[in-house]
Amino acid sequence: MGALRKVLVVDDDAVVGKSFNRVLTRDKGYVVITAQSGAEALEKMRSQKYDLVFTDIKMPGMDGVELAERVKASQPWTPVVIITGFGTTENEVRAKAAGVTDFMRKPLSPEMIVESAAHAMLETAPVVVTPLKAVAAQEVHVEQVEERGNLKNIALFLAAPFIGLAYAVFLPLVGLSMLAWVGGKALLKTKVVRNAPEYLKNVSLFLAAPFIGLAYAVALPFVGIAMLTWTGWKALVTSTRTT
Repeated sequence: MGALRKVLVVDDDAVVGKSFNRVLTRDKGYVVITAQSGAEALEKMRSQKYDLVFTDIKMPGMDGVELAERVKASQPWTPVVIITGFGTTENEVRAKAAGVTDFMRKPLSPEMIVESAAHAMLETAPVVVTPLKAVAAQEVHVEQVEERGNLKNIALFLAAPFIGLAYAVFLPLVGLSMLAWVGGKALLKTKVVRNAPEYLKNVSLFLAAPFIGLAYAVALPFVGIAMLTWTGWKALVTSTRTT
C-alpha cells in the first residue's frame, strides 16, 4: 500500500469525526485528522498539507461554506466535500460557486463516506493553464519580433548598394587627399623649399590648392550621402525597436 492520504474532517460534533475515522482508516488508505471549527481547520492546514477536506456547514463562528471558499482560494487543488444536516439551496449555490467537489446531507452511511472520498480523490492535480490573453500577447510579441527582424533585413538590403557605392567612391578620394596632404607637408619640410624664397612656397601652395580643393569638392558630397544613409538606417532600426 502507498502513502496514507490525509483527510481533514471539520465538524463541531466530535462523533462525526470519529465516524469518519472509523470508516476511512480500516484498510482504506486514509489517515483522519479532525477539527471542531473553521478556524482550527485553517490553523491545521497551515502546518501540514491535506489530500481531502470534509466540512460541516453549521458550526460556531465560520461556517463550512466560508471555510470551503477560503480553502479553495488558497489551495484550489484540494478537494472539499460539504456535509450537513441543514442543506439549503443558497448553501448549495455558494458551495458550488466555491468549487467544492461534493455536497452530502446527513445522516451519512459508511458507503456514502467511502464513495465520496474515492470520488474526491479522483480529482487531478492542479494544472497550470495559460490564460488566452497571455497566449495572445505572446503570439503578438513573437510576430512583432519577426516583423522587426524582417524590417531590419529589408533596410540593410536597400541601404547596402548606396553605402557600398559611397565607400567605393569616397575611400579612393580620401586616400588621394591624405596623400596630397602628406606629400605637401613633406615637401614644405625639405631643405629646398625651406631655403627657397617665400614666393616659391606660395607658388607651391597655389599649385597644390586646386587639387586639394577638387578632392574635397568631389569627396564631400559622397561623405554627406554616406552619413545621411547611415543616419537614416539607424533611425529606421530604432523605430522598429520601439513599435
